Amino acid sequence: MKRLSTHLAGLKKQGVIETWYDRRIVASDDWSEEIDERLADAQIVLCLVSPDFLASEYCYEREMHTALEGHDRGTKRVVPVIIRPTDWERSPLGRLQAVPRDARPVTTWPNRDQAWIDVAKSLRQLAESLPASKAGRRSATKATARASKRP
Repeated sequence: MKRLSTHLAGLKKQGVIETWYDRRIVASDDWSEEIDERLADAQIVLCLVSPDFLASEYCYEREMHTALEGHDRGTKRVVPVIIRPTDWERSPLGRLQAVPRDARPVTTWPNRDQAWIDVAKSLRQLAESLPASKAGRRSATKATARASKRP
């Protein structure tokens, strides 16, 4: 997540996106409630796909399905970001265009920075394609990333 965050810094500084991930939850917060709120508010949801993500009951059964319901309603866009090799193509995410290019896992690129740049450029393109706010100005797109293991 740190490398992704570093590569998205330019988009954040330019006001294209705002980001959130679960490591921002502080002690004593209800992590499930916080995740649900952030997921409901996000316009773009990044699913950081790895064997751990697919093995997590919470990420797979609750978060991914909630995000995909929003995607199907047209209220959010879900983007699979393939981090490590895994058999993800037959998961519910398999119907969506994944990044980086050709859904090649980030860890298999000879230069991982090139993979992250490809992800960042794809996210910029997506965020800039979203409708402008009612005020007529583009507001920063809220993106939520999920990769960590939860019970």
